Amino acid sequence: MDLHGDPTHSNLVVISDGNHHMALQETLHAFSLIHPEVGDIFYTTTPPRIATEMLRAGGLEIGNFRLSVTPHVFLSPPAVLEPLVNDGYMQGYQPFMSSRGVVLLVPKNNPKGIAGIIDLLRPDVRLFLSNPNTEKVSNQIYTDCLLRLAEQQGMTLDFLAHATGQPDPAKLVYGRSIHHREAPQAIMDERADAALVFYHLALRYQRIFPEHFDFVWPAGSLGNQVCDTGIISCGLVGNGGKWGQTLLDFLSSDVVTKIYEYHGLMRANPGSLAL
Repeated sequence: MDLHGDPTHSNLVVISDGNHHMALQETLHAFSLIHPEVGDIFYTTTPPRIATEMLRAGGLEIGNFRLSVTPHVFLSPPAVLEPLVNDGYMQGYQPFMSSRGVVLLVPKNNPKGIAGIIDLLRPDVRLFLSNPNTEKVSNQIYTDCLLRLAEQQGMTLDFLAHATGQPDPAKLVYGRSIHHREAPQAIMDERADAALVFYHLALRYQRIFPEHFDFVWPAGSLGNQVCDTGIISCGLVGNGGKWGQTLLDFLSSDVVTKIYEYHGLMRANPGSLAL
């Protein structure tokens, strides 16, 4: 589900993290309509760890199958792109989009009445989080946000790390590798009562499965001011090939801003960690 297009005939290859896949799909479709001569666009929407390993190894191995592609554009958080700049894969990157903060995804009609992070302390509430080993960037953002919001409200979320340094398995459910798919599934399977996810992910779930999901802001309406909103940056890999710079220019357009705003993201501050 994270490999899109025909890699053997594409003139533009884009590697991206996956949590904004719905907006990226619409953006690349709009780009191809404006520039039909680009032909097929091949793009990936894997977790950043897989994307960087794919770039460094020159391809992706799936069982006995090997996919060798040369990417032209990379979209991901700055923490992912900066090592690639340091190692010479990219010359730099620029801020692209930002999330609008995090929310608690809950089952439709919120049967346990979860109204904010204070309810995460209840013994009958289990929380889903992305995996700290396979999705370090998102897990760090989510965990830091929870801790900052708790501190703001004078709370301590002991279940995140007991005295042993290990999270409480009775209170915390981790995904395995791709949390933007696993979070709603954990809710549906009743393995978790709430999942901490970016607002734009919860919006997506609610739009495509309105009968199954609701969400609440963890500290009241839009109460994410103390949190890292999660910056997505973009840049050329190597010289970007024939179409890389044209795509980067398009990513700065009002057309793309409107696409991402519809999907719950916003244009990142131009001063946000650009290299």
